[in-house]
Amino acid sequence: MKRYHCATELAVDLIGGKWKPVILAHLKEGAHRYGELRRRMPGVSEKMLTQQLRELAADGIVRREEFDGRVPHVEYHLTEVGEELRPALTALYEWGERRAAERDITFDPAPESDRP
Repeated sequence: MKRYHCATELAVDLIGGKWKPVILAHLKEGAHRYGELRRRMPGVSEKMLTQQLRELAADGIVRREEFDGRVPHVEYHLTEVGEELRPALTALYEWGERRAAERDITFDPAPESDRP
């Protein structure tokens, strides 16, 4: 088992990196299909998105739910543990908004959902 020297080190190991916080921020809004996440994150490769989702699921932060039917699909949700990150994700988002305003940075709008 990996050894940590402080709680922040553990937290960053579990949810840190370039894409995990972005994935979690999108899932904070609600369940998303893989394709929706992919469109909302055009800079991430399919391989990296799949890997990050698997790691978040293995750590109990994200749940992958499969749906059978005429059109089988998979949705990703925050687990109860993932929901505990909601205040931190909101604070991170708000901090980013303030920094963007200070630096006159604009954001490209996220594509609309493809759900009916």
